[in-house]
Amino acid sequence: MNRSPSVSRRRFLRNSAAATMAVPYLIPSGLLAAEGRPGPNDRIGIAGIGVGRQGGWKFLSASRYDISRPVAVADANLVRGKQIAKEASETTEVYQDYRKLLERKDVDAITTATPDHWRSLVCIHACQAGKDVYAEKPMTLTVREGRLMVQAARKYGRVFQTGSQQRSQAANRYGCELVRNGRLGKIHTVIGSNYPSPWECALPAQPVPAGLDWDLWCGPNELVPYHIDLCSPRTKPGWISFRPYSGGEMTGWGAHGLDQVQWALGMDASGPVEIWTEGPKFDPPTYTEPEGRGRGEKACRSPMVFFRYAGGVTLKLDNGNPGGAIFIGDKGKIEIFRGRVTSNPAGLVEEPIRDDEIHLTKSDDHMLNWLQCIKTRKKPIADVETGHRSATVCHLGNIARLVGRKLRWDPKKETFIGDAAANQYLDRPRRKPYEFPETI
Repeated sequence: MNRSPSVSRRRFLRNSAAATMAVPYLIPSGLLAAEGRPGPNDRIGIAGIGVGRQGGWKFLSASRYDISRPVAVADANLVRGKQIAKEASETTEVYQDYRKLLERKDVDAITTATPDHWRSLVCIHACQAGKDVYAEKPMTLTVREGRLMVQAARKYGRVFQTGSQQRSQAANRYGCELVRNGRLGKIHTVIGSNYPSPWECALPAQPVPAGLDWDLWCGPNELVPYHIDLCSPRTKPGWISFRPYSGGEMTGWGAHGLDQVQWALGMDASGPVEIWTEGPKFDPPTYTEPEGRGRGEKACRSPMVFFRYAGGVTLKLDNGNPGGAIFIGDKGKIEIFRGRVTSNPAGLVEEPIRDDEIHLTKSDDHMLNWLQCIKTRKKPIADVETGHRSATVCHLGNIARLVGRKLRWDPKKETFIGDAAANQYLDRPRRKPYEFPETI
């Protein structure tokens, strides 16, 4: 990405914003399908921004439905971008500067699975450019980022799906419906997994590989020396384990499991009101050499994190499974896994959901749900507000470990009550020129 002042980021945002604000709910002409199998110009033009480990297959998956087609990719690693583009089609174009990709009129929607520290800016720019968005989970790195992403999606009328694909699994939906419909009676406790928070990184410098714009990869974060075990997501240990690139597995796997808690408790537009920790003081290590995740994860699982919701339900991060949680009520317990649900007594999971009971949104294909909603302009099953609220629970857990005291949270105002020090963790500084637009 050209970072010189001559590149007018503001001009691009001003022009794209003006175009989208005039007709925020305009459906691109390429989405008007003809009878039968749609032709190339009738399909949704898909672009991928950040096409590494997750992003590559998300983009390829999205672009291979009958109603979609690949158009372009953008990646800080130009070599990787070219590889994915070649796999997509002979005509898929490649960029390092994703803003140039967003200028294309034949791009209707983007998938993005950049590292977490980049995701919010990409999504906001995409919304301002009039593109629909599929963003990998966790949707954000901070709470404030999520609220701005919701604002951008709503202002520019975008269909925004978060990659919480367990919402498109039948067993998970059924388990959440059982909880929502009172099969357990009054729920008092939820047991989640004890997800580790991130730790610190000071890996030694290595030569930057050809084709990689390392300054661009660092983006909003401080420019630090390149190391392959920082640049990759899960290696020794990879950026998913390090602040300030990620929230660790608290936001990695936690964005799956805690999302299921939110869904089952009916909290898609809200969240807990208290968060606290119990156990030894949080003491994250600093990795100075490549090393597996074991030592860091053991240290960063402590102290244990608790949440309390307004209705009195206590969520404890302990020995639950990482893809779901155990819900305990007066009449028994239900455990939701990834793609599986069990209960005690066993008969609870044999009861059908009656017609007069709560039925949650049904989707059996997460990506197709998004593509279909692009055509209908309806909200997808894991809408941007849902993704933001689920990620917020993860962030609250990490913040509680950092400050080490009980916190009161206002889910309407999205701020800690009477705790200025904790509120400082709701956002982060951003390096120039990678700040948010002056106007969302």
